[in-house]
Amino acid sequence: MRLLVVGGTFNPLHIGHLMLAEEVASEFGYDRVALVPSFIPPHKAVSGDPGPEARLAMVSAAVSGDPLYVVEGCELRRGGVSYTVDTLDHIARSYGLEGKPGLVIGDDLAAGFAQWRDPEGVCERSDLIVARRTGAFPPLPYPYRAANNCILPVSSTDIRTRIASGRPWRRLVPAPVYDFIRSREIYSYARGPR
Repeated sequence: MRLLVVGGTFNPLHIGHLMLAEEVASEFGYDRVALVPSFIPPHKAVSGDPGPEARLAMVSAAVSGDPLYVVEGCELRRGGVSYTVDTLDHIARSYGLEGKPGLVIGDDLAAGFAQWRDPEGVCERSDLIVARRTGAFPPLPYPYRAANNCILPVSSTDIRTRIASGRPWRRLVPAPVYDFIRSREIYSYARGPR
């Protein structure tokens, strides 16, 4: 099995995450996509976090029954700061892989990749793929493949802001994520425009 790894806070998971994962998997010939919610991301604060268990539940609900996806909760089980190199070690031990897994990072994070924990180890354990989020691929001292993905102007931050302010957001997330947010009344959910 050829596995593509897509990590993130998924706070919440939205259509941009899923479209990116599907496009990159198709472009580079991966059989499955592992969605890996982080426990504590080392590169950014998790604002408005409903908790790692709620984020994992939203991801699981969103892709339930879809054979392309597997939800990998290793970072939540491990606790602490989520380092990609540790996750790649777990994936190598846990899945029957054909070759190294692919690892997707956004071009917005690529500029800081050299400051990640053990970037050389990440590159040894995976095929690094940089996806377009801003449209500019930064020069990196590490080998990577550039994805030719579409850029959807949607972000988790914008969705949380829309929810809290009562602006429309319904079509930016998969239906199970929408239902989860409404039923749990998270992100300061206000009954109003959807």
